[in-house]
Amino acid sequence: MPRIFTRDITISPEDIDVQGHVNNLRYVAWMQDVAVAHSAAQGWPMSRYVAEQAGWVVRSHTITYKRPAFFGEQIVAATWIAGFSPRSSPRRYLFWRPADQVVLAEAETMWVFVNLTTGRPSKLPEELRTAFEIVEAEAEVMALLKG
Repeated sequence: MPRIFTRDITISPEDIDVQGHVNNLRYVAWMQDVAVAHSAAQGWPMSRYVAEQAGWVVRSHTITYKRPAFFGEQIVAATWIAGFSPRSSPRRYLFWRPADQVVLAEAETMWVFVNLTTGRPSKLPEELRTAFEIVEAEAEVMALLKG
């Protein structure tokens, strides 16, 4: 089970905006995609959340764009859990270009666990908490980047 989950991305024409680089909204979509994939890899696919009548909603996103990315480039998206509180969890993300090891963007989403019927925040089940290891040291993530 990966503490830090990664996904390779090839930038397609649909990812590019009128300025010729990756559109900012694509990063948000990739953040959601890689979070869902990480959850599934840890034994929590969407079907399990539905069966549990619970799931995650976004309270906030914070993204720092550092460098642009362009059509055809290969980039990597990484995500990890940075902590847990009784009803929420910050998840961090790093996007980089392996060809030159340039960091393209850093981000964090505050996810809130909710009851799918009521939409109200719900306490995180212990089995969900134990499915993910918390990664506190940014050095571990940067070592992954340097590969």
